[in-house]
Amino acid sequence: MEHDDTREGLRCLVTGATGYIGGRLVPELLSAGHRVRCLARSPDRLRDHPWADRAEVVAGDVTDASSVARALAGVDVAYYLVHTMSSGKDFEETDRRAALIFAEQARIAGVLRIVHLSGLTPAGVPEHELSPHLRSRAEVARILLDSGVPTTVLRAAVVIGSGSASFEMLRYLTERLPVMITPSWVHTRIQPVAVRDVLRALVGSARMPSDVNRAFDLGGPEVLTYRQMMLRYAAVAGLPRRIIIPVPVLTPGLSSHWVGLVTPVPASIARPLTESLRHEVVCHEHDIARHLSGPPGRPIGFDEAVRLALQRVREARVTTRWSSASVPGAPSDPLPTDPDWAGGSLYSDHRELPVDASPEALWRVIEGIGGENGWYSFPLAWTVRGGLDRLVGGVGLRRGRRDAARLRVGDSLDFWRVEAIEPGRLLRLRAEMRLPGLAWLEMSAVRDEDGRTRYRQRALFHPHGLLGQAYWWSVSPFHAIVFGDMARNIARAAAGSAVRDPRHTSAH
Repeated sequence: MEHDDTREGLRCLVTGATGYIGGRLVPELLSAGHRVRCLARSPDRLRDHPWADRAEVVAGDVTDASSVARALAGVDVAYYLVHTMSSGKDFEETDRRAALIFAEQARIAGVLRIVHLSGLTPAGVPEHELSPHLRSRAEVARILLDSGVPTTVLRAAVVIGSGSASFEMLRYLTERLPVMITPSWVHTRIQPVAVRDVLRALVGSARMPSDVNRAFDLGGPEVLTYRQMMLRYAAVAGLPRRIIIPVPVLTPGLSSHWVGLVTPVPASIARPLTESLRHEVVCHEHDIARHLSGPPGRPIGFDEAVRLALQRVREARVTTRWSSASVPGAPSDPLPTDPDWAGGSLYSDHRELPVDASPEALWRVIEGIGGENGWYSFPLAWTVRGGLDRLVGGVGLRRGRRDAARLRVGDSLDFWRVEAIEPGRLLRLRAEMRLPGLAWLEMSAVRDEDGRTRYRQRALFHPHGLLGQAYWWSVSPFHAIVFGDMARNIARAAAGSAVRDPRHTSAH
């Protein structure tokens, strides 16, 4: 197919659009006048984004050559923003295979340019001494650069922006620990970069000349140690000066569990982040500025990047979070078809109550569940369950919410993920805590045949093996307390909010 690069906008494919960077890149490309197609394993997770009606979304997976070929058809610029955050033994092979498929299909489709966001690797360190994730990222970059398609690889270290895993780790370590015993990597020199500068470089890379095929270091204007970053964060956030005592005994594995206990970032994601801090990650060239189209702009400094990120957090304007992408090891199976499912046992707990409020008032309570609002029953039980999940490497209960009042498909919500929303009527959550099976929680606001509001709640569990069966029967005695109180308290909260709302009229 012939490509025409003289038109106002380019045809761009974004992989990883459900992730932290990808979800922010799409609206930036649209604002720059480009046409955007997104490749996603679960297209529904992009349905509620503000830009969803302006971008094409196709179903597929980067490990499936046929779906990648379909997604790349007619594309000028392909953004490869995929990287496995799992610590499993096969993640390097998965990343390698996906990159080889994408490179080959991009060449066959006649794509004009591949743009890839990678990690900044330390200079002079042999590849076998790098962390597995940095080593894998370097290999993926080489595969794309050798694809025969002109490729831009942007190598960034710590990305500072509201909702990024690196920022959340820095934020919670600093805010929660006025005195901390830290690993020796707090003295590692790092060149953090603001997420706005990362997005500007990604968008600008679309129009690089065809003879450019190389990697670029991407960093902010300052080189800091992690210790300096924590002290500077505390100053920007208005916190007292932190006391930081480094010790040499915390290995990357222990460091990741330490981070997992203190911050919302689980150990499975904290480990690759902490492993990458063992070596100095500083830019050795700044050539990217000479290759970007548009006004050069001034890189955002660390303090300003933190201030902007905190402002977005406080104003509840965090558009994507590190948890936007699926958590490694979390179940991804869709809800089994009801009522008859051929997949085996499916246990359920049903609750239904009348509510003295309108369905709209009830829906506001349902959509606001979790995070700071809690789960409307037995807080200690939820806290203990979240703590146990963290101990076994799960996400725990501290991920909170992206937005205090609104949810969209794909959002993480404490140790759940939003699987389906029918606004005003149904919210379905899929469990991402460590379980011997698959679990869902559904909450509905409906009117009965007499026009009265009713709250319906359903917890579902599909056990895996004997352990899953034992798990269900061991916790089922507590359902009357946890799920029963939850239903009653949600109904009570809806009725209370309706009474406080002057627009309330009786639902009866």
